[in-house]
Amino acid sequence: MAGKRSFDLNAWGQQAAEQFKGLNPNEPGQWPLLPKLACFIGAGLLALGLGYYFVLSAEQATLESEIAKEPALKESFSSKAAQAANLPELRKQKSQVEEYVTQLEKQLPGKAEMDALLSDINQAGLGRGLQFELFRPGGEVVRDFYAEQPIAIKVAGRYHDIGAFAADVSNLSRIVTLHNLQVATSTAKDAGGQLIMEATARTYRYLDPAEVAEQQRLAKEKNKKGAPK
Repeated sequence: MAGKRSFDLNAWGQQAAEQFKGLNPNEPGQWPLLPKLACFIGAGLLALGLGYYFVLSAEQATLESEIAKEPALKESFSSKAAQAANLPELRKQKSQVEEYVTQLEKQLPGKAEMDALLSDINQAGLGRGLQFELFRPGGEVVRDFYAEQPIAIKVAGRYHDIGAFAADVSNLSRIVTLHNLQVATSTAKDAGGQLIMEATARTYRYLDPAEVAEQQRLAKEKNKKGAPK
């Protein structure tokens, strides 16, 4: 068409380049339109870049850290949900365990009953016609909530009597266990086929409240000494 004007890209580029020549950095308000727009866009991009680097990048790292925790949290939730579903059964089992522990505690003598228990072990052997060649209580080994006392035993007697004695000890009202049993033929001239049994009997007693408190105090002191400074 006769009245249509064509767009000359080269001419426009030259005009735009002319606007960037001779700019006075001290008077940006006097700059032509294109330098002002370019400066505004550059400042905006710079602000976005700095904002992302100082703010969004830290938030992105936090987000990625939280996302990484998701599988473990899901697993923990599933485990706790299963426990919650089984809570009545778990409470029932806890009650049964507590009853069992109470029964076991009743089988542990107190400090005042230890002498009677040692006498019961001795009487169990004599009642089976055994001869005690050694009956030597050792020093107590104190645990967190109970004390253990070893007793070195050496008895002479017939095979069936020794077996019955071991059974009698296991059937005592208080807990007594036999360890390191060794049975051998007696070398005495008048042994008459008797056997010698050597063993360590271990008896257990519960600690009274004062002893438990003392053990807890010692444990705390040990932990403090072992803690890094």
